[in-house]
Amino acid sequence: MKILFIVPGSGDSFYCGNCFRDNLHASALRKAGHDITIMPLYLPLKHPSFQADTPLFFPATTFYTAQRFFSNRKMPKWLERLSSSEALLDIASSMSGTTSAKGTEAMTLSMITGDGAAFQDQINQMLDWMKGEAMPDIIHLSSSLLIGIAKKLRQHLNIPIVCSVQDEEVWLNQMNERDAFAAWHGIMENSRYIDRFITTSQFYKEVLKQRIPQITAVDVIYPGIDRNKYSADSLPKDPVIGFFYRMNRENGLDILVKAFIKLKEKGTIPNLRLKIAGGYTGKDKSFLKEIKKMLSPYKEEVEISDTYSLEDHAKFYSTISLLSVPITFEEGVGLYLCEAFAAGRPAVEPSTGSFPEIVREAGILYQPNTPDALAEALEQLLTDKELFARCESKAVELSATRYNDQVLSDKLLALYEQCANKYI
Repeated sequence: MKILFIVPGSGDSFYCGNCFRDNLHASALRKAGHDITIMPLYLPLKHPSFQADTPLFFPATTFYTAQRFFSNRKMPKWLERLSSSEALLDIASSMSGTTSAKGTEAMTLSMITGDGAAFQDQINQMLDWMKGEAMPDIIHLSSSLLIGIAKKLRQHLNIPIVCSVQDEEVWLNQMNERDAFAAWHGIMENSRYIDRFITTSQFYKEVLKQRIPQITAVDVIYPGIDRNKYSADSLPKDPVIGFFYRMNRENGLDILVKAFIKLKEKGTIPNLRLKIAGGYTGKDKSFLKEIKKMLSPYKEEVEISDTYSLEDHAKFYSTISLLSVPITFEEGVGLYLCEAFAAGRPAVEPSTGSFPEIVREAGILYQPNTPDALAEALEQLLTDKELFARCESKAVELSATRYNDQVLSDKLLALYEQCANKYI
């Protein structure tokens, strides 16, 4: 099957959950022998394992400039060429990583509603390119934040369109009330152009049902990891707590650091170490400075990586004993958990969002999400050998039966074929 993935670029400087999910989808289907085309939006995709197969559409610098200064008329061609230059896009990539729509409200709403002169110009360029190529059997949008694209494609192409949906409120709820309402209303209105929505947990399916009850065609397909890449032979000699996600306050890094310090002060786990990775952006630097200051008394027992790459993922999990990412919001899925399980590493997570559904017996869930409660849960898992062995075994079992790339590709393909059959 020929599948076109339309995905936003993130700048590749940190662990972006939705970006990595798109990578997993494409990789699993390619491994299963399908013809995959990756179409990037906003920023270039630079990693060898997730490179673009098309030109860059809706380049962030051009689209922002057009929205800001040419909302009702076409941008001059010379300015379009200048604003989409590789140099300016590299600068934008280095500054990427915001977790809210503040400052880009017009762009966000335009991509959702499919309205505006700048949007029409960019979508027409996309359509021209697609019409000159072999048409895909199915189009997969990365997010409902791009749903305006489906509205336009449906007017010109007789091809099924599916759309991933996950944690959109993390972005939209930080907009002002008027724009947020318009965004959610736009997603509801344009959902008619989507054949099926795909989300990553029953938890988030319920969130979507409550937020937009008009959307009923939603399938839950769990993430899938290539277990061969993550296989780890043995645990490290000394116990190592791992954190692997974007290093910021929202993802709870300060909660974990305070819990680690409490455990070091208590002294019940000899030679306990902490390993932190997952990347960060310029906006996270002051927070990381605070974190490093807090950990300075234990700097010999802490490792903080200043770089991020997709190659780091599998290697990271082989060097830790367990994973803990105590995020401060209700996440639709934790891909880092599925990765940890592929390496046979249990998890300690707050009992929030999708975590009870995703972790099950492959770790410990705690509440409330405080350093004290986390420290207690970590201590319990690291001092009870029988409990650790059970959680470790369950992690391996879940990875083999639920969170692996073969299961993922089979479920995606079945859904795609079901949608495609309606167009025959």
